[in-house]
Amino acid sequence: MRDVLKIGSGAGFSGDRLEPAVELAKKVDLDYLVLECLAERTIAIAQKEKKKDKNKGYDPLLVDRLQALLTVLNEKRFRIVTNMGAANPIAGAKKILEISREMDIACKVAVVTGDDVILELDSENDILENNHKLKDYKVISANAYLGAEALLPALKTDADIIITGRVADPSLFLAPMVHHYNWSLEDYERLGQGTVIGHLLECAGQITGGYFADIGEKEVDGLAELGFPYASIDRDGTGIIMKTPHSGGIVNVRTVKEQLLYEVHNPSQYLTPDVTADFSNVTLTQLEKNKVMITGGSGRKKPDSYKVSIGYHAGYIGEGEISYAGTTSVERGRIAEEILRKRLSNSIQDLRVDLIGLSSVHRTNFGNEHPYEVRVRAIALCPTRTDAISIGNEVEALYTNGPYGGGGARKRVSECVGVVSTLLERERVDKKVKTEVLQNGWEINQTL
Repeated sequence: MRDVLKIGSGAGFSGDRLEPAVELAKKVDLDYLVLECLAERTIAIAQKEKKKDKNKGYDPLLVDRLQALLTVLNEKRFRIVTNMGAANPIAGAKKILEISREMDIACKVAVVTGDDVILELDSENDILENNHKLKDYKVISANAYLGAEALLPALKTDADIIITGRVADPSLFLAPMVHHYNWSLEDYERLGQGTVIGHLLECAGQITGGYFADIGEKEVDGLAELGFPYASIDRDGTGIIMKTPHSGGIVNVRTVKEQLLYEVHNPSQYLTPDVTADFSNVTLTQLEKNKVMITGGSGRKKPDSYKVSIGYHAGYIGEGEISYAGTTSVERGRIAEEILRKRLSNSIQDLRVDLIGLSSVHRTNFGNEHPYEVRVRAIALCPTRTDAISIGNEVEALYTNGPYGGGGARKRVSECVGVVSTLLERERVDKKVKTEVLQNGWEINQTL
């Protein structure tokens, strides 16, 4: 066992780049590479895919990521921890083994399940975001945010890859720390500090300057070759954040501060399945270029309940777009807007019509100079697919029904997945969690 644990971040969301993870794995002697690829709507959409096909429901880029990483994994023997299992971790694990066989690479996968708690919920469950009950929604999915404890049995096996469904983002990083250093699950000081490190790493390129970059005072070099971060973590939880050597981007106190505050509503009471983390006394120290030390994280007792993310059918989004160019583009765009509002006002509620390039983001042009081209976009959330289709049809009809010179029309209808939350008692979730170990041949050779 190494004295200092090294954990890399190989993905910060489902659609993240593939190459930076491979470069990180090749150039740094990692113990673990974490691929965090699951968002609230992502898993709800994955549940829909699973219902259509029992062999689907895992992350759409799982095949591409593993094909890119398995050769490096075979050479350097680090371990991968990922939530790319989404709604179907077992199917995801079987797909990984299929890929490994095709590549002639020996591989063992541990699968953590139990986050799917849709059958554990009651119609009277309170929704956290409002005064509604669960019965008020057409539920698609319900997944509890598991914590580090759920991953520990998998980490105790000799599996090369641990694949899960919904696990709290920082817990994917905290679990290897707990396993490596044998931290107590009641040592909330260390769990709080480890959660700080996990939270800093979870969004990959955000902390190496990607989301930080701006014109002027926040310039970042090499964004096209942005490197991903990793941390070396001592037994006491002290962490040092770095990035892939010779890659683009930057790691400094400012990039780390921005990520530290990302999605944190109360820094002194950041609730996770593992600990009520306290970020309020965290100290960041720039040791040298692209190397920041993190100390001072702490925590208190973990919450009594798990948070559950609920995906529900929220209707259909109908959308249509058309472009106008030339010295009168804005005037023709406004005529198009007026036509669309008159044609759709009787059937479509809350129709939004934007002039992209003029008013689509801030809803006003702030007195800017007259643009030479605009794109008209009409969009609304509709209760039926028929209503949603009518929006795009009306936009397309502008081709020949005025004003002149419209081009590049596009129309689209998509089902809208909404997300709300509730709480569920820990014991009702914990009883469902289990680990299964699969190896080439797809047989399950160990159930924990």
